[in-house]
Amino acid sequence: MLILQRKPGESLVIGEDISITVVSVDGGRVRLAISAPQDVPILRSELVDATAANQDSVAGEAAPAELLDLFGAHPEHSHQIPPSAKNHKKDV
Repeated sequence: MLILQRKPGESLVIGEDISITVVSVDGGRVRLAISAPQDVPILRSELVDATAANQDSVAGEAAPAELLDLFGAHPEHSHQIPPSAKNHKKDV
């Protein structure tokens, strides 16, 4: 693993056609701008992990509770949906 230090506005290049630029650093958050060809998938690692766990669950290899653990949720602490949110529809 390569570990680099970058300041806002500085970039790094991967291969010939992928660049990552540090847009801002605010406390513990870093905003990155990624430039890559459209055929290169760019996903957050937690989504990749959740997808793999979901596929394992469908195949009977993982319990659905493992999916909740990936996102920090626990079955014994289920979240209640406020009545005002139940009728709310998102535009897609």
